[in-house]
Amino acid sequence: MRSYVLRAGRSTAAQQRALVELWPRYGVEFTPQALDLDQLFARRAPRMIEIGFGAGEALLAFARAHPGMDCIGIEVHRSGVGHLLLGAHEAELTNLRIICHDAVEVLQRQIPPASIALVHIFFPDPWHKKRHHKRRLIQPAFMDVLATAIAPAGTLRLATDWEHYAQHMREVIDAHPEFRNISPGTGFMPRNEERPLTRFERRGQRLGHDVWDLEYFRR
Repeated sequence: MRSYVLRAGRSTAAQQRALVELWPRYGVEFTPQALDLDQLFARRAPRMIEIGFGAGEALLAFARAHPGMDCIGIEVHRSGVGHLLLGAHEAELTNLRIICHDAVEVLQRQIPPASIALVHIFFPDPWHKKRHHKRRLIQPAFMDVLATAIAPAGTLRLATDWEHYAQHMREVIDAHPEFRNISPGTGFMPRNEERPLTRFERRGQRLGHDVWDLEYFRR
């Protein structure tokens, strides 16, 4: 089980410099041992994780709006990591850390059980071809991993612009005994105002794509 497939991409010169100069401030190397999150952030506070943050626009906005919450971004594409490093430095954030590694391994090995209050998964790869559906991140085994990391009464938020994947997410997560869909009716939620319109989503809007938001409560 893996959370990604690497694709070719180029980092700008500024992103490359950020990966060298700013990584020591914000970066967390992957190790198979659980992190001491209180030590990592030098305080005790609620924690959130965004999995596959892309260019980091949503995570940066969230960290800026919630200085009392510690935020961890997990992303494998170095160009996106570099972009977020630049934004975090410009905003002078102290409540953000970044891990450039497979999210499944990070959640299984580095994140202590029941330590996360909130998880965001926005626009994961839909793998729209039927033969590739097995590569989708949202699968029963991955939900077991998330259920271990998220604290009781924690929250899971997701969004996708592929209707078939949205239905797949609902089928998988609604069937998991540790999560409860909190939508009052349809199973989908209105767009959470804390999720900014990223370049990716604005492009989808221009193409006429709808977006489906989901929110779950960790029992």
